[in-house]
Order: sequence, then C-alpha cells, then structure tokens
Amino acid sequence: MEKLAYNMKEVAEVLGISKSLAYEMAKKGELPIIRMGNRILVPIKRLEEMFDVTE
Repeated sequence: MEKLAYNMKEVAEVLGISKSLAYEMAKKGELPIIRMGNRILVPIKRLEEMFDVTE
C-alpha cells in the first residue's frame, strides 16, 4: 500500500529543514496538515504540489 502522508519528521527531512521549523510552518498554515489525534500529518501529494519535491 502506498504511503499517503508524511509525519513531521519526514516532512523536515524531505524539505531539508529542522523538525521545529516544520512544526512552525504547520502552525502558521504554511503546510497542508491533517490532525489525527495528537499526530500531525502532511499529505504527500499536496506537499509535492506546493514545493515540487519528490521522495
């Protein structure tokens, strides 16, 4: 099954930023996030569209 979303650690790795900056961007609405309980996930397709990144 294909992975549909990154956790914040993975987002930081993909974008080449710190995990704290990834959380800050999510808080400011600069990242498309989905909250699932205490987890914050970022849909991979939306991230790729925004930043033109691939894994």
